[in-house]
This record gives sequence, structure tokens and C-alpha cells, in this order.
Amino acid sequence: MSVDFKAVPRLAGGYRFQWEEAQQNHVLLYPEGMVQLSDTAAAVLSLCDGKRTVEAIVAQLEEDYETEGLDEDVTQFLMEAEAQGWVKYG
Repeated sequence: MSVDFKAVPRLAGGYRFQWEEAQQNHVLLYPEGMVQLSDTAAAVLSLCDGKRTVEAIVAQLEEDYETEGLDEDVTQFLMEAEAQGWVKYG
């Protein structure tokens, strides 16, 4: 299984990404509960807006973190996020 760099990820229906002040953490809220996110997971999911391609997300993160070679880490996370039902493509 791999991620198409031209695919456009977005949060799946029923999920909401937000900063949770009480937790001092970014979270994904859904009807059954909440997922606390690491800073890197939050950085990726914040860019999954249904407008950017995977390629654009990687480029933005590499710019933000002033590094290169994040494509494998980002695509691995997106595959896991899709498997969890957090992210959809289209």
C-alpha cells in the first residue's frame, strides 16, 4: 500500500481537528471520543484540508521544519491515518 503524491487528503467526516486548551495539545474529536496528537501528527493533519496534494503537504512541512526528505515519514503517517479512518482522499 502506498500514497499517491497527487492525492488530496482531507479529514474524514465526523472528525474535527482542534487545539484542546485543557489538554494543551492538538486533538482529533469524533462522536465516540478524542485522539491526542503528537506535534508532528498535528502538523500533518493541519494541512489535510482537501485542497493540498500529498506532495504539497510534504513540501510545506519541509519548508516549515527547514529540512528535506520527509516524504517517507509523511506518507507512512497518512497510510496509518487512513487505516484509522481519520483521513480520506478525493
